[in-house]
Amino acid sequence: MCACFPNRGPSRTLALSTLVNTVGRGTWLTASALFLTRSVGLSVTQVGVALTLTALVSLVASTPMGYLADRLGPRGLQMAALLASAGCTAALVAVRSFTGFLVVGVLMAVADAGTRGARGALIAGAVPPDQRVRTRAYLRAVTNVGISVGTVLAGFALAADTRGAYVTLILLDAATYVLAAAVLLRLPPVPPMPAPAHGPRLIALRDRPFLAFTVLDGLMSMHFSLINIALPLWIAGHTTAPKWLISACLLVNTVVVILFQVRASRGTEDLTGAGRAARRAGVLLAVACALFAAGGGVPVAVAVPLLLAGALVHVVGELWHAAAGWGISFGLAPAHAHGQYQGAYGMGMQLGSMVAPVVVTTLAIGWGVPGWLVLGVVFLLLGALVPPVVRWAARTRPATPEPVPAPAG
Repeated sequence: MCACFPNRGPSRTLALSTLVNTVGRGTWLTASALFLTRSVGLSVTQVGVALTLTALVSLVASTPMGYLADRLGPRGLQMAALLASAGCTAALVAVRSFTGFLVVGVLMAVADAGTRGARGALIAGAVPPDQRVRTRAYLRAVTNVGISVGTVLAGFALAADTRGAYVTLILLDAATYVLAAAVLLRLPPVPPMPAPAHGPRLIALRDRPFLAFTVLDGLMSMHFSLINIALPLWIAGHTTAPKWLISACLLVNTVVVILFQVRASRGTEDLTGAGRAARRAGVLLAVACALFAAGGGVPVAVAVPLLLAGALVHVVGELWHAAAGWGISFGLAPAHAHGQYQGAYGMGMQLGSMVAPVVVTTLAIGWGVPGWLVLGVVFLLLGALVPPVVRWAARTRPATPEPVPAPAG
């Protein structure tokens, strides 16, 4: 069995849909900035402002869209969100202004929030509880494969650097959304869960221990910007290492995730094991920061192995952090609210991605070695705080029977 694909069944169907979709996503991530600036004519500032605003919309919409997935049925909402994303992506071809891009971007952000919330509820409804974390691990490995393939395809358009080439990539991305939705027809419908008869609807936003975990996990997710933003700038401007090492470190990250994410998820299916994995992740991320710091200002023969070792230690911490988050977010969610809890969990990741660029560049690049060490201490503390917060959350879970799903259709 491939390291990226599970055995036959719902998990394989979800993996295939994800693979198709992320090939298109990889093309867009690679070529979007050049399309918007060189073809549409937006300034770099306008692109940044629009992306920030759409990220905020996606963050706010995450939990409500997850709630809709619980109430309407996650497979249907997932397919509808993918088709809406296809329409929004195709509409990018007609964008000629900042306002037009912002309108399309906001609509796409809402559809993306629906996709995320529905995916979590779909996994919870279609996959046995003891296989949910493993399935998320497969999906993450497949995502890395898909984006890598999409990046290679986008390279041809970047080489041509014509509007026709960029439009072709956009339409390819739109087509992958449609095909990903069609693949999900192979899954049996997951019946909607009835809403509680009494009390608030968006209970995830009132669950203080779960929100505390979400914030911790989201802040820990700042480590993704270490490898994507801080490390390239550090290698290029503050070390004697050759610039090709930037690509080598990114390649190490991608390959290790593809090969070992599933294996790293073992033991995180229960809350105790997931909490331990989060603590281990914090330790390894701290060690990685120290290794990156040590790679500055030393001869190239010393810098290269230190930086490569840091990239390897970092990605192992990344694997455990991801697996811990899945185990905890599934383990703390009530049976009738997996969609909204997965949506709320996703808010933490979005929060981390929004604050990370400023935090990691200010500390790692602005402060240099001391900044890297401060970042390491931050990750160490965040990981150490997750197990007690998870124990607090586990104590507050209501002992209520699982609701019976509403009849499909």
